[in-house]
Amino acid sequence: MSDVEKVVRGETRALARAISLVEEHADGSVELLREVFPHTGAATVIGVTGAPGAGKSSLVDRLVASYRAKGRRVGVVAIDPSSAYSGGAILGDRVRMQGHAVDEGVFIRSMAGRGHLGGLASAASDAVDLIDAAGFDPVIVETVGVGQDEIEIARAADVVAVVLVPGMGDDIQAIKAGILEIADVFVVNKADRPGADKVVADLEAMMALATGIAAARPPIFRTVAVTGEGVDALGEGLLGFVTREGADRREGRRRERAEMRFLSVLAERFQRDVRERLLPGARFGEMVREIAERRVDPYTAAERVFREGGVG
Repeated sequence: MSDVEKVVRGETRALARAISLVEEHADGSVELLREVFPHTGAATVIGVTGAPGAGKSSLVDRLVASYRAKGRRVGVVAIDPSSAYSGGAILGDRVRMQGHAVDEGVFIRSMAGRGHLGGLASAASDAVDLIDAAGFDPVIVETVGVGQDEIEIARAADVVAVVLVPGMGDDIQAIKAGILEIADVFVVNKADRPGADKVVADLEAMMALATGIAAARPPIFRTVAVTGEGVDALGEGLLGFVTREGADRREGRRRERAEMRFLSVLAERFQRDVRERLLPGARFGEMVREIAERRVDPYTAAERVFREGGVG
């Protein structure tokens, strides 16, 4: 049986190996993704994002338990902060969600953000495809929480939950991060704390004043992740959003997601081709040194590379 067949059958060991191959850009990883792609598209992809300290990991942990109680097989891609030296994820999936580690109906993968915009690892979308193909639904993608660049998660998910908490100046964060445009659903976590009512009121006021958001305002859910309060309602609300939003909008979101993937693959392939074909051996390092020593600006250097390579 091939690796693709094992993934599609939902074998978690084969799935874990496949994601590792993709993360490492190993030989055969592209062919693997090509063969898996026709088996994707069935899962609902849920994005969970928000400022650090909002309790996103605890909330995702509870969401997983809620969906499992309803008999769903759940996948999670947790985008962790990266080590500046190794590029590896600082937080591990087994540390974050130990309670699900032995559950065959849950697949959790931590991936390093590696400084990628939006906190998304470059291989995260590929990982979502593989988990989707393995029959997990929904697939939850949790981001680091890095501000304005989190628009990327909005383009990579079918429904996006933005998590806020009392006492962190979330009203200001909301305006700065532009989350009114990102959020399909708002979650006020740690809602048992003082100030939760103010966060809800601030959100409602901003939505009333804001332009450019959908006529149907994003619903606001209150949760207490440590106890599970409100999590079942949130889980139903996230899946319900995808059902209610209509075929046209859902298809438009899928097209936008496809465009993002296509451009990302093009950019990665183009950079690799430039490095291998136009800047072989020590040439790349020499060009970088010239720029660092201010002997040439990066724009002129790029134009020189393209001109010499007959590109553009």
